[in-house]
Amino acid sequence: MNLPHSILVVGCGSIGERHLRGFLNTHRTRVAGCDVSATLRERMQQTYGVPTRVNWEAAMASGDFTAAAICTPAHLHVVMAQRALASGLHVLIEKPLSQSLDGVTELLGEHRLSRREAALAYNYHIYPFLREAREYLKSAPLGPVQEVAVVSGQPFHLMRPAYAQTYYKNHHTGGGAIQDALTHLANWVESVVGPTDSVYCECAHLALPGVQVEDTVHICSQHRGVLVSYALNQFQTPNETSMLFNTLGGSVKIEFHRHRWGTFSSSDRDWHWREHPAVERDTHSLAQANAFLDQIEGKSAQLCSLEAGAQTLRFNLAALASASAGQRVRCSELGATPHFLPW
Repeated sequence: MNLPHSILVVGCGSIGERHLRGFLNTHRTRVAGCDVSATLRERMQQTYGVPTRVNWEAAMASGDFTAAAICTPAHLHVVMAQRALASGLHVLIEKPLSQSLDGVTELLGEHRLSRREAALAYNYHIYPFLREAREYLKSAPLGPVQEVAVVSGQPFHLMRPAYAQTYYKNHHTGGGAIQDALTHLANWVESVVGPTDSVYCECAHLALPGVQVEDTVHICSQHRGVLVSYALNQFQTPNETSMLFNTLGGSVKIEFHRHRWGTFSSSDRDWHWREHPAVERDTHSLAQANAFLDQIEGKSAQLCSLEAGAQTLRFNLAALASASAGQRVRCSELGATPHFLPW
């Protein structure tokens, strides 16, 4: 079969494998894996029957690929994305964009000149119930959003039992609850109420064994007059996430764990829910892969833009800086050197 695309998946750990499988399941592209680990390369070959490469720079420059999915630890994302664009490739980058601002401005400029597509893999953008809820919120039938409250938690040690041997254990590679879990929520909230202006963050390592990075985070942020609070931990027993958007005319609630969103207007007596069926995790990976291929083909973008990913990176870094300094931090005033927590 003569397929129009050829995707190089750089980094074949658990996240990279999910991307590789998602692209394969589109049946729209050839897929190859790339990793320095011989064990992971052999696993991709045996499990999925795909070719693999060792050297990502040589693979990008080979002319064999039309796009790259960068699934390595966060500190490698920017330099790999720059090389992909310079090689004429479209690029999908795992979240977060990076763990510092180094090279980000240059990357944004290079992307604008490249005439290639780029997106961040914040996959909440392709969840059907979240897309529906965001469209409703942006249409503002209840009035503009005034306040947002986000509450989230999960037994991370059961869902990702190898976390202590991955990027998660170190802030420098994109680890900790802020850069790993909370960043998804912040990115999606920003897609509704706009970029974060400032952040005050309290966080701590309370429970997860084998690491010292924060597993519990409480944040108060401001978004041009909208107040947002986040409370997240990675050790509670139920895997539950909810968002509450309050306006003067009523409220909108999103319940991730129930795959639904609802409205409660000032004239209502109870919630009116819009239910969506639960899906397998690979369903979202497949949808994300198809959305990226659609974007390459000139269809409307559904994924997080590079610019929006850079803004959420500022949120991440402001949260870490605030927790380190014990004071509110403005996203526009971040220095070049990230303030990682000394745990």
